[in-house]
Amino acid sequence: MTSPALRQLTVAGILAAALLATDAAHAFRCKNRIVREDMHEQQVIAACGQPTTRRNLGVAVRGYTWRGNGSARRYYGFGNLVEEVLVTEYVYNFGPRKLMQRLLFEGGVLVRIETIGYGYIEK
Repeated sequence: MTSPALRQLTVAGILAAALLATDAAHAFRCKNRIVREDMHEQQVIAACGQPTTRRNLGVAVRGYTWRGNGSARRYYGFGNLVEEVLVTEYVYNFGPRKLMQRLLFEGGVLVRIETIGYGYIEK
């Protein structure tokens, strides 16, 4: 038989492991479509329309490592192949009753989705 304290500790450990193992990918619903990381800029525009604001933030250096099957895996840092990619920010304002979304693209590929608070009425 186990003590109640040990049982609670075991349950807490299992819950903590489950939280750490959850997928970190972010997504949001735009009209009737899901927008998620790794989508291309044109796919996002097709789903959501033109952003409220768009600005170029500069460039970033990204590295790629080649796998044996000929595919490339992107990671931050330097690898077998290095390239500069344009970093672009889109902000979508869906109005005062919905949350605004900030999207960061690197080389035309969505790499980060952030919620930045409630929207506003555009004048």
